[in-house]
Amino acid sequence: MTTTQILVLAFAAIALVAAVAIFTIAYRRGGEARPKLDRAAAKRDRSKIAVPEPEPELEPALVGAGGPPPVDPLTTKTEITAEEFGVTRRQFFNRGVLGIFGIFLAQFGLASLAFMWPRLASGGFGSKVNAGNLADIEGEVVLPDGRVLPLFVSAAQSYLLPFRGNLTTSQFAAGDVVADGWMAIWQRCVHLGCRVPWCESSQGFECPCHGSKYNNHGEYEDGPAPRNLDRFVVEVTDAGDLIIDTGTIVQTSRATVKSTAYPQGPSCL
Repeated sequence: MTTTQILVLAFAAIALVAAVAIFTIAYRRGGEARPKLDRAAAKRDRSKIAVPEPEPELEPALVGAGGPPPVDPLTTKTEITAEEFGVTRRQFFNRGVLGIFGIFLAQFGLASLAFMWPRLASGGFGSKVNAGNLADIEGEVVLPDGRVLPLFVSAAQSYLLPFRGNLTTSQFAAGDVVADGWMAIWQRCVHLGCRVPWCESSQGFECPCHGSKYNNHGEYEDGPAPRNLDRFVVEVTDAGDLIIDTGTIVQTSRATVKSTAYPQGPSCL
């Protein structure tokens, strides 16, 4: 487990503890929001209310024969339950806070899973990507005059290039980074992570951010980059398809003996 994964798990644990603490406080306060009704005290209070003396009865002719008797509002009160009364303002606020915090935790958990297990998204970066048939790739990459124009595979974030040097004496003899004379180089500059564009005139990769330069095999040539461009493990299937394993990144140090010439023309920087 990497340091980044440990930090993500630590933040998730802290968020979970905070959620439990907020829920506990809100639950306790919610129980105290509405005091219980003391029925005996309410009965004593009602008994202390002075009952007005009855008014003298009027003649039937004055009140109207058959009219309804007067209603005393004190004797017609009815008590309602807590469910009928509804929630208090404090309870509503506490439940709203818990709901929002729960949604945040769910989103944080899903993002953490996607970060730590990128292979869950099949076919995307972090898994094996089928770049296409090798014969079609060769016809698109190798130009008639012998120069190359790398094929950029967006799903793999990498450039496909032919390896034209002596594989047995190069840094790439091991690690399965060359398959049937082809390799996949990650687009990310190893200095500060900028995307490195291809320079057709010099036949190499030149980073516009800080001036790092690499030849068409991704080997370091100039600038502040600490090593060669990173590359992925590749394989060719029986059907002739080139598979890029973006879940396996291979790093190589600066080469003392280069496997190809650079620059082959004017630089783009």
